[in-house]
Amino acid sequence: MKTSDDIELMDDAGSAVATDVVAEGKITTLKQVRAEQRAELFRKPSFLIGLAITLFWVFAAIAPSVLTSRNPRQAVRIDGSTFARKPPSGDAWFGTDSIGNDVFARVIHGTRSILLMAPAIAILAVIGGAFFGLIMGYYRGWLDEILSRIIEALLSLPVLLLALLVLTLFGRSRIIIIFTVAALFTPVVARTVRAAVMGETELDYVTAAKLRGESSFFIMGREILPTITGVLVVELTVRVAYAIFTVATLAFLGLTAGDRTTPDWGNDIADNYRLVVADQWWGAVFPALSIASLIIAINLIADSIDQVTKQ
Repeated sequence: MKTSDDIELMDDAGSAVATDVVAEGKITTLKQVRAEQRAELFRKPSFLIGLAITLFWVFAAIAPSVLTSRNPRQAVRIDGSTFARKPPSGDAWFGTDSIGNDVFARVIHGTRSILLMAPAIAILAVIGGAFFGLIMGYYRGWLDEILSRIIEALLSLPVLLLALLVLTLFGRSRIIIIFTVAALFTPVVARTVRAAVMGETELDYVTAAKLRGESSFFIMGREILPTITGVLVVELTVRVAYAIFTVATLAFLGLTAGDRTTPDWGNDIADNYRLVVADQWWGAVFPALSIASLIIAINLIADSIDQVTKQ
């Protein structure tokens, strides 16, 4: 005959088995969903176009000498004379700038600087935003209220103005630029992650984890975080696009990490945009088109991922 203690032990065992089944079922479902999402993603033309353009610029950043053999800091010379302010031609595909540098070479070599900084900014912003968003969305209460008010205050201030202030005070090194812009992007990511986490905390798998006696940090890191990876990936790609625009704008304003002769899309636009009114548009237009193409490509990827994860 079963005693009350035996029945209680059986109930506890059954509860543990039930919660384990819920966890295993959640993992299996997540794997299936992600596999289907990846397959759907690679069937989207917009994703493939954006990926192809992005990979081209990544290749240009990694191996610029494969795409152009010209020195981006050395004036093009033909028949012993400087080939300056010449329009696009067979000798210089994108023309030459005001001092004779090959614009195509500077566009290709200028990719490296921006693609080193923008992903680093986005990764730091997503890490910081995920940390604060998880805490705010899971604990809620007074902690959420305080952090939410701070985030709202930061979001009310223009990013570029804050970046200009910080960089003017602390210098223009690449590390300072990366951490400054990342810190300014973190509140936006935190607010998005908070909304996603608040929706997840009401679901059964979180309740099951609580019944198992798991700690709050375990639940946030091992249960909730994997389910919001789609949100984080979208935020990462979107922040990369914003970071490209922000870094290029700061370079245009003269807040660049290198010297002015270093190939940089924002610097080159700043150095040549006045020539557009003199019908010498190529020195500024081609770097601007490069920025636009990369941002559009990354946004195509982000939109495709967002559409797939919301299906």
